[in-house]
Amino acid sequence: MKKHLIVAAVMVAALAAAFGSFLLFSPNSPRNAGPDIEPAADARPVRPSSHRLTQPERSELTVVEFLDFECEGCGAAYPMVEKLREEYGDRVTFVARYFPMPGHHNGDLAARTVEAAARQGKFEQMYSKLFTTQAEWGEARESKEDVFRGYAKQLGLDMKRFDTDLEDPATAERVEADQRDGLGLGVQGTPTFFVDGDKVAPGSYEEFSKLIEDRLAGP
Repeated sequence: MKKHLIVAAVMVAALAAAFGSFLLFSPNSPRNAGPDIEPAADARPVRPSSHRLTQPERSELTVVEFLDFECEGCGAAYPMVEKLREEYGDRVTFVARYFPMPGHHNGDLAARTVEAAARQGKFEQMYSKLFTTQAEWGEARESKEDVFRGYAKQLGLDMKRFDTDLEDPATAERVEADQRDGLGLGVQGTPTFFVDGDKVAPGSYEEFSKLIEDRLAGP
């Protein structure tokens, strides 16, 4: 019971922080801090190239999260996602997609850092590292590239390759591809979740768990 209350409190904090992220896409503010990114014409919640956190032998459901590693709401939702993965990972495919938000100075860099790690087979490890250390680097105005390089060293990455991949235009394009899908699907803030293609907004771990249970049970 106590654990459920803690998770519920975490989700309340996540939703409050996420609301702040939604405001970043108000009509009076730019959609992103860099070049304009057009929504994908054939937007999809998940693609073959999307990063999967779980790959059950027989997947019965797909949960997709569009996220920003610097977003406090995503950081607050991270423990919930981990708990859902632990409980349903053998039946549900969990997918993480990049959606760095404007106003987060290191959001795009963080996404490229994770993608560079993914090129060396360390997507999940860097994904977890950035969320569990978010309080140490998030909301900074200066670049945290040195901090992220330190994490890459801790994960045992080939640093010459990591540095090359971090600056590779193809890495930025991979992040933007997720953003284009998100924009095409109506994503305006983070975290935004989709369950088998349907956008959902669960307010607590219990709500999300029940939603998954209902979908797994079928009609």
